[in-house]
Amino acid sequence: MILSDRDILTLIKAGDILIEPFDVEIVRENGLDLRLGRGYCRFKPVDKILDPKSPGDPQDFYECGESEEIIVRPKEHLLLHTLEYVKLPDYIAGLVNLRSTWARTGIYVPSTAVDAGFEGQLTIEVIGSSFPVKLYSGDRFLHLVLVKLGTPSAKPYRGEYQGQRGVRLPKFFVS
Repeated sequence: MILSDRDILTLIKAGDILIEPFDVEIVRENGLDLRLGRGYCRFKPVDKILDPKSPGDPQDFYECGESEEIIVRPKEHLLLHTLEYVKLPDYIAGLVNLRSTWARTGIYVPSTAVDAGFEGQLTIEVIGSSFPVKLYSGDRFLHLVLVKLGTPSAKPYRGEYQGQRGVRLPKFFVS
């Protein structure tokens, strides 16, 4: 069952869902509009092979930083993160979509699921359009559809990305 705005507000008030910072304006008809944070990591166009069993230095593959404005160049891949820190209970999962306004610019975000029990800022991949597009920290960018599971998860998320803040690179870069 997809949660409505009423369901979401009830669960936030009950403390079952945590959103920080919270602004009632991000609660939409059937989900939450999450805003962009300041962090980014650009994928570098290199010929070096990224071997997950021996990844080496992430700076060989990513240029990371923070900015209030981020320009997404044509066909470029970036990792960005949400401003909001989200904490879901073991009976709620999320489906991440790009807000339609941004999709109409040609920017693309691959399908992303947020597992039941996850908490942290979301790291998302963004793929550039045919022309440069400027993004601003704090703008509503993603739509998170919240889905109630039929029964609570027997194995809620407790993985490597739990509690993440900012952009988090693939887990094989962490020793």
